[in-house]
Amino acid sequence: MSTTAIEFAPLFPWTVLAVLAGLAVLALLPGFLVQARGTGFRLLAASALLLALANPSLVEEEREPLKDVAALVVDDTPSQSVGMRRAQLDEALATIRERLAVHDDTLEVRVLTLRHESVAAADEGTRMVDPLIRLLADVPPRRIAGTIVLTDGQIHDLPEDPASGGLPGPVHVLLTGAPDERDRRLVVTRSPSYGIVDDTVSVTVRVDDQGGPAGGSALVELRHPDGRVEGFEVRIGQNTEIPVTLEHAGPTILELSVDGGPSELTLANNRAVIEINGVRDRLRVLLVSGEPHAGERTWRNLLKSDPSVDLVHFTILRPPEKQDGTPINELSLISFPTRELFEVKLHEFDLVIFDRYRRRGVLPPVYLQNIVDYVMGGGALLEAVGPTFASPYSIYRTPLGAALPGEPTGAIIERGFRPVVTETGHRHPVTADLPGHGGGGEEPKWGRWFRLMDVDARRGHVLMTGAEDRPLVILDRIGLGRVAQINSDHIWLWARGYEGGGPQAELLRRMAHWLMQEPDLEEESIVATVEDDKLKIVRRSVEPDDWPIELLQPDGETVSVELTETKPGRYEATVPVTAAGLYRVSDGINVAMAAVGALNPLEFADVRANAAVAAPVATATGGSVNWLSDGLPSIRRVKADRSHVGRGWIGLVANGDYLVTGVRQVPAYPGLLALMLALGAMVFAWRREGQ
Repeated sequence: MSTTAIEFAPLFPWTVLAVLAGLAVLALLPGFLVQARGTGFRLLAASALLLALANPSLVEEEREPLKDVAALVVDDTPSQSVGMRRAQLDEALATIRERLAVHDDTLEVRVLTLRHESVAAADEGTRMVDPLIRLLADVPPRRIAGTIVLTDGQIHDLPEDPASGGLPGPVHVLLTGAPDERDRRLVVTRSPSYGIVDDTVSVTVRVDDQGGPAGGSALVELRHPDGRVEGFEVRIGQNTEIPVTLEHAGPTILELSVDGGPSELTLANNRAVIEINGVRDRLRVLLVSGEPHAGERTWRNLLKSDPSVDLVHFTILRPPEKQDGTPINELSLISFPTRELFEVKLHEFDLVIFDRYRRRGVLPPVYLQNIVDYVMGGGALLEAVGPTFASPYSIYRTPLGAALPGEPTGAIIERGFRPVVTETGHRHPVTADLPGHGGGGEEPKWGRWFRLMDVDARRGHVLMTGAEDRPLVILDRIGLGRVAQINSDHIWLWARGYEGGGPQAELLRRMAHWLMQEPDLEEESIVATVEDDKLKIVRRSVEPDDWPIELLQPDGETVSVELTETKPGRYEATVPVTAAGLYRVSDGINVAMAAVGALNPLEFADVRANAAVAAPVATATGGSVNWLSDGLPSIRRVKADRSHVGRGWIGLVANGDYLVTGVRQVPAYPGLLALMLALGAMVFAWRREGQ
């Protein structure tokens, strides 16, 4: 395409030419006033000279038309999955592509698809402004034709002042969904991050019926990790406190849900997942030493080194037969407070330890039975036996023997041996990967012990063995509680560093935490955690198995997951997560839950299609807002100074921009022609004056 125009390149500045023109007019003015002959020809001669000084040229340009650029923004975020919006979106997108293809020779269409790069991004909502500005950053404003946005109206980063937002207009918004939609939403307004074990914390929730009438009530269900469900009646639109009791230390994941309301759009925002970390206020431990010995201080130092432990320690030095007539103020020892400890305050302790205890008549059988009942009800007992365990004075020959997993044979093995972790022990979290355990057929690298009370393991798991491969450490569950039995009193040799020592502190710490039912040390458990949009599933088992794992996803679909054994007793798998919500993992017995995303993601704060959000931007840029339910408007190309919207149509600007590829310049008023015209005019003026 070529165009021709006249351009001036004056030999003198325009101000000089203006002065010369003024002088010429002043010189010729008297002639015009008296109507002298030849004045017109003199004006023609002056004009010819002035035009020559202006130096006009004919300029011919070769122009290459440039396409205008239009942005087509497609909102493909999760809220578009509500109802029939996805079908509306796909149908409208296909039709718009066809209609814009008609203008392919003059219009370039750039498509921007809005998606969440991660599940956590749902908390940020739908972000359009910055991606759109980056999409058209290399396009001059004179080439922008406009923007067409396919969305449900839920855009969360529109500027407060649409005129200063810098959006490439006109912006035409085509809305999926329908006007006057209604939806019910569950909102967690307050949830504590931490709570004390066995104490009650409050979670505040609110149920909103968006677009519906005020008032009424709804049933909110609270689902616990063990499958228990509690129901709470809440008033719609009002905050309600729901009490939650934390039953164990570590994270507790709870699911809240509410039934769908009238004309419900989606149940995705009718559920919420909260995680509360349970912490123990103070651990109360009762340590009863039957007699002073070298290992007694090992227990005391271990328990006193933990600032969260309240230790009550008694060493029985004054049995009941010492109750004589000596005045109390002359006694250096006190009687053992049996009733207070084993009847009144027994259930206040988290762990009871008997260290080399033997029958001496200090604890009547009824109190020992109280300990058995305490364990059956969920308590924890650790028995570290001494030589008297194999004697007629053994504590096993009391009611407490019913709770102990190892029955004494009466034999005592007194020779050096190194404790060995059994195959079951390598799979159990209490003894797995203990420092220096050897493994792979290697002998442990820790020091020797020299005494072992022989027992027959009636129940439980034998995690470590001693001399002659006899049971050394046994863990067992009884009722709701747990029992540990150490069949030697030489663990203190590790604490003293004999022959390099051993991991006595780590072993006893893990054992105590297992007894107090810490989730991280469960031997039969399944754990699900989320890291970088991936769900990591870890299952622990002391028995080799290939149990199927079922994963229930937030959308209700159940998939089977295959685990791989990474360490003895530890099976793992990693599954990508694509949606926010609650993921429930089960092996048929144990259940684990993992929460993905925020409590109340912005993307689902209000899933109703909304024209009011984008209307100010559309108005400020000369665009429009249209419901696809009313039909897809046609698309026209209009000039910049014309209206960009009309009944049943939307307009994209036709700018007509171009790129100059070549220029040819020809003098429009050659100097010889100017001289001839000027001289000719002067001749005619002279001749006219001579007549």
